[in-house]
Amino acid sequence: MNSSDKDFEKRARALYQEAAHRVDPVTAGRLRAARRTALEAAKTQASPHHRARVLVPVGALAAMALAALMIWQPTPGSHDNSSNQQAAVPVAAEQDVEALPPGTDKTDPTLYQNLDFYSWLAANQSGSSNQPKN
Repeated sequence: MNSSDKDFEKRARALYQEAAHRVDPVTAGRLRAARRTALEAAKTQASPHHRARVLVPVGALAAMALAALMIWQPTPGSHDNSSNQQAAVPVAAEQDVEALPPGTDKTDPTLYQNLDFYSWLAANQSGSSNQPKN
């Protein structure tokens, strides 16, 4: 801006302020009422537009979050745990089969109901055979 523009701006401001001080109270009241009406109208007109400007990005973020949840794969740790649990079941079943003597499918199943008792009996008989007889 050159000096003539600055001088023009100063004169315009001075005239505006002088005119604002000379406005009668009735006119000033009408100007304030018109200003309030214009501001309220601007708020109601801008409100739907403002809502749309806010809802579009929020909706896009929600859609991206939903897509991410649908695509998200389970973590490797939780997948490994489930496969380890599934793998542990056949291993345990194989150990139970190994604990039984061969040919169990051909023998009477009632013999194997009290295996704990038989193991206890075997442990106590071996301990009693080490003791001297009276």
